[in-house]
Amino acid sequence: MKELRKSNYWKENTTAWLFLLPSLIFLVMFTLYPMIKTLIMSFFQSDLSTEDPVYIGAQNFMMMWEDEVFRKAFINNLWFAAGTVPTSVFIGLGLAMLVNRAIKGSGLARTFFFYPVVIPMVTAAFIWLFFYTPEYGMINNMLKFFGAGELNLLGNSSTALMAIIVMVIWKEAGFFMVFYLAALQNIPKELLEASYMDGASKWVQFRKIVFPLLMPTTLFSFVIATTNAFKTVDQLVVMTQGGPNNASNLLLYYIYESTFRFMDYGKSATATVVCLILMVLIAAVQFFGSDRKIHYS
Repeated sequence: MKELRKSNYWKENTTAWLFLLPSLIFLVMFTLYPMIKTLIMSFFQSDLSTEDPVYIGAQNFMMMWEDEVFRKAFINNLWFAAGTVPTSVFIGLGLAMLVNRAIKGSGLARTFFFYPVVIPMVTAAFIWLFFYTPEYGMINNMLKFFGAGELNLLGNSSTALMAIIVMVIWKEAGFFMVFYLAALQNIPKELLEASYMDGASKWVQFRKIVFPLLMPTTLFSFVIATTNAFKTVDQLVVMTQGGPNNASNLLLYYIYESTFRFMDYGKSATATVVCLILMVLIAAVQFFGSDRKIHYS
């Protein structure tokens, strides 16, 4: 009997691993191997001045912090994440609360709010480039109509990053709306009805019942939004190319330029490692800092 149980155990586990094997192969080939290769490359000098990669230890990391462009891109990315992550998530929550009501036209409103999500980032960048363009852009035409002066939002160092942030918020808010909408529809109506019978206002219901039950979705949304904030590059290629004077340069665009423009693979690998470590640290702080306050049931 014991041998039969052992045989069934190995048979079930072998079958499970065989089903998982194709996914594991792709995970190793396209995720784990590139990560390990990038980490190894970050300890080598590999650019146009070296025929073969030369091991230099941690010099790439030390030189990275001395690079003014990298420091600018690093700080810009932190501001970019601070501007896009909470705003996109909470606007998504607000939109979900709005369209969750059983009112006429709510289906059309959901489609309207979600539409920016399905637009490719490059297409969205061109749309907003039309809005921001001086002279004949939509924003400047509206300003001229009201007799105001002309603005060059993407050509001004003080407004370029903010203009990118606004576009990304418009693009991502509908994405988080879908998650919140699904979570709202799973909240038992009996809880809200009971609180209403006890005299709780809409705000008290939201603060004491709805929002605590939405915390798992909020944590998930914050982690996804943070990841998105550090892997954005398409709109920069279309709209600003990191300018003016690196005012809108971000880490991934810095990595892109180091790799494909300057052919400095050691520097780009080092910047990639720094970016990955930063993302993991932020996600860990979000997860472990909020996990105790979350109701999963």
